[in-house]
Amino acid sequence: MVAFEHTSVLLEETITALQPQAGKVYVDATLGGGGHTEAILDAADCRVIGIDRDPNALDSASARLERFGERFTPVRARFSEIASVVAGLGLEEVDGVIADLGVSSPQLDHAERGFSFRSKGPVDMRMDPDAELSADDIVNRWPEAELARVIYEYGEERRSRAIARTIVAHRPVVDTLQLATLVGKVVRQGKSRTNPATRTFQGIRIAVNDELGEIERFLPAALDVLAPGGRLCVITFHSLEDRLVKHFFATESGRDAPKDGYGNKIGSFRIGRPAKSVTAAPSDPNRRARSARLRAAVRLP
Repeated sequence: MVAFEHTSVLLEETITALQPQAGKVYVDATLGGGGHTEAILDAADCRVIGIDRDPNALDSASARLERFGERFTPVRARFSEIASVVAGLGLEEVDGVIADLGVSSPQLDHAERGFSFRSKGPVDMRMDPDAELSADDIVNRWPEAELARVIYEYGEERRSRAIARTIVAHRPVVDTLQLATLVGKVVRQGKSRTNPATRTFQGIRIAVNDELGEIERFLPAALDVLAPGGRLCVITFHSLEDRLVKHFFATESGRDAPKDGYGNKIGSFRIGRPAKSVTAAPSDPNRRARSARLRAAVRLP
């Protein structure tokens, strides 16, 4: 088992927003290294259900959280499957849900997972190593137009067509360093320290793991299992994720709802007005926290 060491972002802010209480049940929908779950269990004598599709994350988090005994329950599943996970454990509702979206540090740092453009590894990028679709399928088998679409829509890379054309011309792409080098032939290093391949890798990774589809399915499912007064906390890392969460909160709180002739909002709404989003402090030593944003809301009766 590869060590799954991960520094949780916005940890204190998330616990403040979640407000764990004794006797309550919470779901960490993206368990990862278990940092958020550990903080919740330390904060109150409660129970946490930890969900992750990565078996390595589950094994490492379970070892880390062994001291909590039956207060922690690990489940291998996609976070969009939260409703079936909760029901499968014999529960009708839970008192809080957190989700730390995107890719985790260990997945990025270990070359054999194929997420990193800094180390030589297989063209993989699967969060679930048993999933059928891998980055190799997209990079080496998908039509050029589809590859360009993925890089443009999910990576927000303006030079997506040129990148796709270059990749297709050099197939087969055998490792992540070769892929990053090909992108570098099209996108030059600018004044920013951002690697030229960052957006392309992001786009392919999101497509491999259906990350945006997962978020779209997760948000209403999470709200469905929340008890009245329960809290939903979601941490995003880039604009595509945050846009989905922001829009969902706005819709479910009635912020964007139409009004009648008296100025009253039309419709029924499931969450209170969301708290102002929180970002990491500029002084945060965790470089992956710089783009993180926390949004939280409370389930209405």
